[in-house]
Amino acid sequence: MTKNEPEFESLDQMADKTAAGLVRAATSSAFHLFRDKQFRQLAGFEQLSQVEQDRIFNELVVASLALIMLILEAPDLRVAGEFRGYLNNLRNKIPKAQVAFLRESGVEKKYLRDWKKLIKMRYEEYAKDRHEVRAAAMQIQATENGLDLEDLSKIQMLVPVQAVAIGCHHHICRGETEDRDDLYKLTLNALSKFYVELRVRLEGGKITPLTRVRAAIKRKLDRLSSGKRR
Repeated sequence: MTKNEPEFESLDQMADKTAAGLVRAATSSAFHLFRDKQFRQLAGFEQLSQVEQDRIFNELVVASLALIMLILEAPDLRVAGEFRGYLNNLRNKIPKAQVAFLRESGVEKKYLRDWKKLIKMRYEEYAKDRHEVRAAAMQIQATENGLDLEDLSKIQMLVPVQAVAIGCHHHICRGETEDRDDLYKLTLNALSKFYVELRVRLEGGKITPLTRVRAAIKRKLDRLSSGKRR
C-alpha cells in the first residue's frame, strides 16, 4: 500500500474493521471487571464452579456488546445525519464480528451458534427494557424535582447504560438480586465508563453533554451507597 492509497476500499470494509475493534474493546472491558477483586468477592466467586464463573464472564461480554449496539442506534447520539446509515451497518456487524473473534480464538463451532443466540436475545431484551427504564426515570424526576428539557436529555442519554446494567446484574445473580446493590453499583460503574468513552469517540470528543451524564451516574451510585437504590 502506498502512502496516498486509502486504508479501506469501501465504507463496508471500514465497518468490518471497526466492528472487530469494538468487540475486542468490549471483551477487554468485561475482562477488566471480571478480574476486579471486589467484583469477584461480591459475586461470591469462591463458592462458584468454573462453569458458573465462565457464564458470568460471558454475560459481562454480551452486556458490553449490547451496549455498543444500543449506543450506535441511540436517537440522541450527536452525529451527522448522513453518518447514521454507516452506524446502522456497523451495529449489524457487531454480532458477526464477535463470532469471528471467538472463532479466531479457537472456540468450537457448536458454541459459536450459542453465542449468536445469546447476543440476539440479550440485545432484544435490553432494547425492550429501555422503555421501562425511561418511564421510571421520568416518573422519579417529575416527582422529585419536576421535569424540564435538560432532564429529558439526561434521562435519554442514561437509558442505554442503565437498562444494560440492570439486566446484566439480574443475569449475573440469576435473578437473586436482593441485598446485592454493591454488585450492581460496581457493574453500573464499569459499564458507564465504557459507555462514556465510546460515546465521546463517536461524537468526536464532544464531552460537555456526557459530563452531565457522568454526574448523573455518580449521583445514582451515591444513592446506592447510602442504601437508596431506586
